[in-house]
Amino acid sequence: MSSINRSTSSRLRRTASTGLALVLPLAALAACGGGGGSDASAEAGSGEGTISVWAHQGQKSEAGALQNAVKSFNSSQDKVKVELKLIPETDYTKTITATDASELPDVLEFDGPTMANFVYNKKLAAIDDFVSAKTLSNATDASKAQGEIAGKHYGLGMFDSGLGMYGSKKLLDAAGVKYPKGVDDAWTADEFDAALKALKAKDSDGKVLDIQEGNGLANEWGTYGFAPIVWSAGGALLKDGKAEGALDSPAAVSALKTFQSWKGTVDPNTDGNAFAKGRVALSWVGHWMYPAYSEALGDDLVVLPLPDFGDGPKTGQGSWSWGIGADSKNAKAAGAFMDYLLDDANVTAMTKANGAPPATKSALAASELYQQGGPLQLFADQLAKPCGDNDINKSCVAVTRPVTAGYPVVTEKFSQALNAIYGGSDPKDALAKAARAIDRDFSDNAGYEIP
Repeated sequence: MSSINRSTSSRLRRTASTGLALVLPLAALAACGGGGGSDASAEAGSGEGTISVWAHQGQKSEAGALQNAVKSFNSSQDKVKVELKLIPETDYTKTITATDASELPDVLEFDGPTMANFVYNKKLAAIDDFVSAKTLSNATDASKAQGEIAGKHYGLGMFDSGLGMYGSKKLLDAAGVKYPKGVDDAWTADEFDAALKALKAKDSDGKVLDIQEGNGLANEWGTYGFAPIVWSAGGALLKDGKAEGALDSPAAVSALKTFQSWKGTVDPNTDGNAFAKGRVALSWVGHWMYPAYSEALGDDLVVLPLPDFGDGPKTGQGSWSWGIGADSKNAKAAGAFMDYLLDDANVTAMTKANGAPPATKSALAASELYQQGGPLQLFADQLAKPCGDNDINKSCVAVTRPVTAGYPVVTEKFSQALNAIYGGSDPKDALAKAARAIDRDFSDNAGYEIP
């Protein structure tokens, strides 16, 4: 992520490497029925011998960090040997979905929002009995929120994710725009709207905002990037297992009507360089663009929270996680490997490789980028105020996408509605249609309840 790639496909690959699943076939998961029933439980086994590990093959630096961790683990002791299989990112979730639980590895990586579906379909076991108490307690609260169902943990991540607004200090100052210093003084939606108008008045083509439009909105980027608008307005994608009344609430409708009004200020960013080349003053995106933006703007770069639509600024969170296959016969050894993988040395190596915020407390506190006073402290501050996926209120910031086996349907219908709204559709109608479709699917699948 050290440079901005020009093609859309490259940008999709780079962004997906943060765990946002922009190109993952989440909709395919919804068709993978047969879930429910009793909780799957792996066998502890001897804690010795060979275990299999699957991971997605993302960017080269990430793969290298993981391969080094496996090599180091294997040479650090002689009881457990890890055999690592890397699967291309675009095929990864499809591969897990299509593989019978009995054929899955002892340890597997998965993108956060897919976890509940894999638990529902008995492909993941709870890890609480197999990873150490130290590993669990060192995981950030935000990371644990993504991996927890009914008090049991099914996944822990090496890194997390977060959204913000990157700004060009030079262009903001030239337009006389005052900008926030941190989460506590985020722009209100009205103040952000006024900032866009002031910037537009000083801009030759009036395009002053980048929202990564080139990634498309009718996909996981649409949900991850812009569900925070709904959350910040006091709405939700799901509330107590229902979308109606939450997703299509008057506050959510009003907030997305405001979002729709910004379209005239958005640079389509077809070359991926709108912000780095100074065509726009603001870029609505995540932590993963920092290396390229920092290189392009230097000291002119400012990192800001997203606007507050009334219930406090919000960000998405969550990324790739690690879990134990439900049919593992050696979960004790699998847990030992997870303990090693999630130690400071390996988490630091991985997050240096991909620039993401560490998902462990100790590595996050020591991170040059994310520690107090670091250039990306904002993202750490946001993750330090997790909402989970249900108790979304004014005092929290980082919201976990709904932890439900029905998430593929939720994200599909919401992102389609968002895309339609951006294209000019009535927000009330689009959100009501999405809410009805989500609730109909949940009703047909008994609420995707996981015992």
